[in-house]
Parts: sequence; structure tokens; C-alpha cells
Amino acid sequence: MMERTTLAAPAVCAGVGLHTGARVRMAMRPGKPGTGIVFERTDLDLDDRLVAARYDRVRSTDLGTTLVNDAGASVSTVEHLMAALAGLGIDDLYIELDGPEIPAMDGSSAPFVDLALRAGLARQPAPRRAIQVLKPITVTDGGREASFLPALKQAIDVEIDFPDPAIGRQHFAFEVTAENFRDLVAPARTFGFRRDLDMLLKNGLARGGSMDNAIVVEDGRIANPGGLRFADEFVRHKALDALGDLYLAGAPILGLYRATRPGHYINSLAVNALLADRSAWKMVSLRDVAGPAERLAQT
Repeated sequence: MMERTTLAAPAVCAGVGLHTGARVRMAMRPGKPGTGIVFERTDLDLDDRLVAARYDRVRSTDLGTTLVNDAGASVSTVEHLMAALAGLGIDDLYIELDGPEIPAMDGSSAPFVDLALRAGLARQPAPRRAIQVLKPITVTDGGREASFLPALKQAIDVEIDFPDPAIGRQHFAFEVTAENFRDLVAPARTFGFRRDLDMLLKNGLARGGSMDNAIVVEDGRIANPGGLRFADEFVRHKALDALGDLYLAGAPILGLYRATRPGHYINSLAVNALLADRSAWKMVSLRDVAGPAERLAQT
């Protein structure tokens, strides 16, 4: 899409938070051009209940990405919803929440994609802009590594390597288009290990987790009765998470994001490193960098 995009109508859903277990109602409403993605915690009695979906609002990356404003209003586990908005090219949106966490739904982005498409997408009278990567940027964290590389398309290339035989080493790469995201990435669910459940609960996490909203790995096998949606669903979900975390840059990033053993922390670290180096990127109009066929398709 060459123009900024929002929803054509409000869209509402409800569910439990993956980590808090709290039931929450979420309402997505159209935003004016330039609004960006903005959350509002309607349940809080604060002077400022608005939380911008921006990289500089990230305060925690512990098994999910949490945003916090200066007044202390927070929204956690935003990555699956942000991935859906990034994949569909939605730029401007108000999102009302009456709880602290995005509803987990089925643990993937697919329910959010369906919700948005049912509401419909609306082009706005403003050009869509993107962050174009101009030179390589690499960050490391222990055995993890992530890089942005120059490219005229947005693409994600991730590799994971788990000792558990149910996962092992997996690699997945895709060009970020609405069709690719909807069909190849959005249905991929989050996952966890049964052996870690007691520790997570003790630390106040995974209270809403179940086989209805996560893949559960136990003793080298998939515990979910329905099995996997993709043979490599685990690495596809890591690509989904990366797309959601990268969209907190405030615009799509034109470039290749390549990561080994990615997670929310290194995704956030990479975005911060890119944006901190003003020689590594520039803002561009998507119409200016689109090819003739793409421009024609948008007219």
C-alpha cells in the first residue's frame, strides 16, 4: 500500500491474557492519518492512559513485549497484534483495552488478521512512509545475533536451534507482503515447554496459557491433540514475533532483518541500534521506492 491505512470500521474482540490470565476486551478504532498505533487503558484512573506503540516505550521483553508510558500505564504482549498490523499494512489505529494485556486468542496473529479484514481496510489521504536501511547494522546478545541489511523490500530471515527433538534447527525467510503474512506466518502459534510451567507460574507468567493458545512441547513431542499447523511452525512464529517487534519502529522497515536465535530482547536491541545511527537509515515514501508495476496497481 502506498497510502497510510486504517480500519474502515471498529473491530472488537475479547479473551484472556497469555501471562496475566486476566480477561480483557479490546476495541480497535480507525485513526486519523499520522495517529500511528496508540493503545488506551480504559480501566485505569490516570491523567495519561495512552500508550504509543513505539520502540522507546518498550520496558520489558520477558517472554513478550511490554510498553509503558510516563504515567505508568502499560500494555503487555503486544507482538502478535503488532505483527498483524504490520503484515496488513495498517498505520493508524486507536486500540482500547480494559485490562493490562492483549488477549491471547489462539496464540497466533490469525484472529487479529481476520478481525481487521472483517472490519475492512481504508486508505487515507496521506502517503505511507518507511524506514529504509542504508547500511548493515548488527547486534549480538550471548549466542544470539540480529542484523539489518539494505534491501528495497521488507524481508525477515530467522533461524532457531533448540536441543529438544520436537523443534531442533529450523530456518524460515519471507518477504513481508499481506498475502505472505496471512498465509505463511499469521497462523503460527506461540510455544512453550511443559517442564518450564511451574517456574513461569511462580514468576507470574503463563497464567492464561493453555493448549488453546500455545503449542506445548513435552518430552520431545507435541502435546496438542491437533499437532502443528506447519512442520516448522516454531520458527515461523519467531518470524511473526520479529515482525511485530520491528513495527514498534513506528513505520515499516525496508531492509532484510536476519536473526539467529531471535527473541524479543534482541529484536528490540536491533531496532534501537538501527534508529540510533542516523547514517544507517532514511525516511522514504513507499511510492518513491515502488516499481512501476506496484505504482500502477495502486492507481
